[in-house]
Order: sequence, then C-alpha cells, then structure tokens
Amino acid sequence: MVRDAIVTTTARLVAEQGLRSVTMSQIAEESGIGRATLYKYFPDIESILRAWHEDQIAGHLERLNHVRDQARDPAEALEAVLEAYASLSHASRRHHDAELAAYLHGDSQVERAERQVRTVIRDLLVEGVATGVVRDDASPDELAAFCLHALGSAVDLSSRDSVRRIVGVTMDGLQPPA
Repeated sequence: MVRDAIVTTTARLVAEQGLRSVTMSQIAEESGIGRATLYKYFPDIESILRAWHEDQIAGHLERLNHVRDQARDPAEALEAVLEAYASLSHASRRHHDAELAAYLHGDSQVERAERQVRTVIRDLLVEGVATGVVRDDASPDELAAFCLHALGSAVDLSSRDSVRRIVGVTMDGLQPPA
C-alpha cells in the first residue's frame, strides 16, 4: 500500500511537472509519508520510476494474455491481441514526455517485455498457420516483426478509429494468398 502510493504519486508528479522538477521530499509530502519511510522503499526517483514502469509493463502483458485467453479460436485471439497491442501503443503517447520516455525505454525491462509480446504474437501466428487462417509464405517470426512494426505506429495515430483501421490492414496482410 505504501509502495503503491509512492509509485502512483511519483508518476503523477512527473507527468505534471517533468522528470527534473520532482524531488524525494515532494514525493514524501504528497504521499503522506515521512522521508525516512520513503527511503526505506526506494533510494531515489529513478528507482521509483523503474518500479512504476515495471508495473505498467506487467499490466500490459497481463491484458494481452487476458484477451488472448478469452478468444474462441486462433483467428479471434490474434486479432484481439493485435487490437490490444495497438490500443496500448496508442494510449502510451499520453503517458509521458520525451525525456521520461527516453529514460524508461533504454531499460532492459522494455527489451524483455518486447520479447514476451513478440512470443505471444508469434505463437498465435503459428496457430493461425496451422489452422489455415494465416499465410505460410513467411515465417511466424517475420510476421510477428511485421505486426509489431505496423501496430507500433498506432502511437502516432489520431483516433481509436485510426487504430482499428491499422489493425484491419495488419490482419489483411496476414491472410493467406488467394
């Protein structure tokens, strides 16, 4: 509970004021805890932000796995996961400024999460190939890279409708040749 209050407060303060403007004293005061308690949990702002980012990544992976597991068949699972991934990419543009993004995305957490997402998508593509709903003239690894690159562009799209369209275009690109 204290950890979550610290992490949430820090994320809010950084979003409001910028990475360089927030102090540990301010975090303690805004969280309603003493500085000594704050330092028991985290040695510095960077470690708090890494914890926040790790929580965000875990939540995103959980969401992708949940939508995959709710689907009735491989095609539905693939589309649901791609839609969720594109939606998360689109929403992420509002979450932090360029300085914070550069700081957080240079972390090994991101590389590990990207591998996990790629694996989820690749496994769905393998199932799709086996059931005939995904093309087999490119490897599942190549198709997963295609999906991630195409849907990563959702960060720059202006609306949810745009995100849905780019998911549709991506799904069309995965169809077996006629």
